[in-house]
Amino acid sequence: MKKRIAILGSTGSIGTQTLEVIAQHPDHFEVEVLTANNNIELLIQQAKVFQPNMVVVANHCRYKVLAEALKDEPIKIFAGKEALEQVVQLETVDLVVTAMVGYSGLIPTLKAIEAGKHIALANKETLVVAGEIITREAVKNNVNIYPVDSEHSAIFQCLAGEHMNEIEKIYLTASGGPFRNLSEAELETVTREDALKHPNWDMGAKITIDSASMMNKGFEVIEAKWLFDLQPQQIDVIVHPQSIIHSIVQFRDGSMKAQMGLPDMKLPIQYALNFPLRLPSDFKRFNFLDYPKLTFEQPNTKIFRNLALAFEALKMGGNLPCILNAANEVVVQAFLKEKIRFVDMPGLIEESMQRVTNIKTPVLEDYIQTDKETRLLTTSLIRQRSKIKM
Repeated sequence: MKKRIAILGSTGSIGTQTLEVIAQHPDHFEVEVLTANNNIELLIQQAKVFQPNMVVVANHCRYKVLAEALKDEPIKIFAGKEALEQVVQLETVDLVVTAMVGYSGLIPTLKAIEAGKHIALANKETLVVAGEIITREAVKNNVNIYPVDSEHSAIFQCLAGEHMNEIEKIYLTASGGPFRNLSEAELETVTREDALKHPNWDMGAKITIDSASMMNKGFEVIEAKWLFDLQPQQIDVIVHPQSIIHSIVQFRDGSMKAQMGLPDMKLPIQYALNFPLRLPSDFKRFNFLDYPKLTFEQPNTKIFRNLALAFEALKMGGNLPCILNAANEVVVQAFLKEKIRFVDMPGLIEESMQRVTNIKTPVLEDYIQTDKETRLLTTSLIRQRSKIKM
């Protein structure tokens, strides 16, 4: 039988690539649900091509245009956050691909898990914000979480058949982003356009900025803790500019396994959709002769302070990773709107982490309140900084 897929965030980078994978394997997958926040033009195109059972636009204001465009299609159309939370619980959904950006993916993912739906997780912020709750509910509801991030997919693949063997350490590889070789002084003048030019990966704006600041790698550190039940000291980050080795697992006997390949998100997406079986693909193959040298470096956490802040949040635990995520989402948007400089982001995040109330054992409502409180504080800090500059 075909696996019926719900894609949360189908118009984003991961969502569109997921649909490419599905289109290549029509005998294995069919689209049951598509959702988007605002980009209904692309959502309409996707709906007409893939003919899902349901389409949801999170922004109520876009509903009428969407409904009019699809009025002649046999597709049910809904709007609003509540609809997002409901469609993931449908009996006709076998797997939910969570490709929404940021904190917005938390509640729909949780609802899907509570309904017993297996998850292909591309929304790392869900585990950053509330990893303890998500993993607990996944175990409780017998739900599998298949990582879509290339680094976590690599670890997941390396661990196949190794469930009896203890992990000593994992190494998350990082490209280093576009500013890997810049000094602190040079970072003072980087622009929005500079930060959006990733050397190896084609991603959405938010994750591209996170990659440039190395916050994305910090989030992946926290995500890895929850996905693979690790302690902070078992997780390391190494800069690998070629992005060929996607991550490494070291076992207690000292042996290491690495997953390699050209940087292409469709490969981990396809692996997550059809685990444990590998489907054939026409993805470009890696040639060792094209990469005679693979290099590795230690990340500079003094220049890229966001990575250090993420490790601190992981070690402190509680709601601190939630604070980290909320503050980061606010400062990234401010940077994209050119309200602050690239180098201003870590300081604003750190101040938010210091000032928002820390809760050692938060429940879901605490995370929701923490997110709101942090966003208000960080926005206020940005406004204060703007006034000082004026």
